[in-house]
Amino acid sequence: MRAMWKGSVSFGLVTIPIQLYAATENKNVSLRQVHEADGGRIQYKRVCTIDGEEVPYAEIAKGYELEDGEMVVITDEDLAELPLSTSKLIDVLEFVPLESIDPIQFDKTYYLEPQKTATKPYVLLRDALHKSGHVAVAKVAIRQRESLAILRVVSDVLVMTTILWPDEVRTPDFGFLREEAPQVRAQELTMAGSLIDSMSEPVFEPDKYTDTYREALEAMIEAKAQGGSTKKTAKPGAKAEVVDLMSALQASVSEAKKTRKPAATTRKKPAEKKAPARRPSKSA
Repeated sequence: MRAMWKGSVSFGLVTIPIQLYAATENKNVSLRQVHEADGGRIQYKRVCTIDGEEVPYAEIAKGYELEDGEMVVITDEDLAELPLSTSKLIDVLEFVPLESIDPIQFDKTYYLEPQKTATKPYVLLRDALHKSGHVAVAKVAIRQRESLAILRVVSDVLVMTTILWPDEVRTPDFGFLREEAPQVRAQELTMAGSLIDSMSEPVFEPDKYTDTYREALEAMIEAKAQGGSTKKTAKPGAKAEVVDLMSALQASVSEAKKTRKPAATTRKKPAEKKAPARRPSKSA
């Protein structure tokens, strides 16, 4: 695992430098969008809806659309100026029983690893938290978004789970809730209870369940590969190769102009003549 974030846990007057790791990973089989006829990959371009031109990633900003359709453009510089008190800090606010937090609020989970100089305060918080039977409620900012989070102990490691803000949990609004509830007979309720009892286990053991769909999909892919049911994707046409080559050459020429020495070879002159001819279309 690679650390995705470095910061500190603020626990009263104690500061514990930590590293953050994603605790979960998606095991879905990754499928690409391809052309059914020849297996060629489908490509998407970032195109501006106003001028129809492809937009380089470096020129893409964020925007908030108003009700009248006007767009408020927000740059990275704008976001950097916003006050974010919990930047690089997991600020512990209080301690509560885990049962008091509904799982519907759980979002993403991360492992916390102590940095080399912080093992002792890390173990102190871990053991005290485990002994208390409570979880710590904290605030944290990850990727320019502040969230509530809980800290708890799992397998001798501090685990942080971000939780949704109260207004991010939708209120169920279904018609049957406003109607008179149907009468459930006592015998039916007893029978349903008996069914629950017969299917109950003392603890949840996730290892006894498997993703049968993913297993079947992987088996199908393996069978197709072994049976020769594959398509050899042809290389892009000459036109696409020329466009990519020109882009690479133009970037190389620009870089060479910055670092070249006064003495130039005879091959540089044609490149200098071609580069200006390409600039208008590039900046358009």
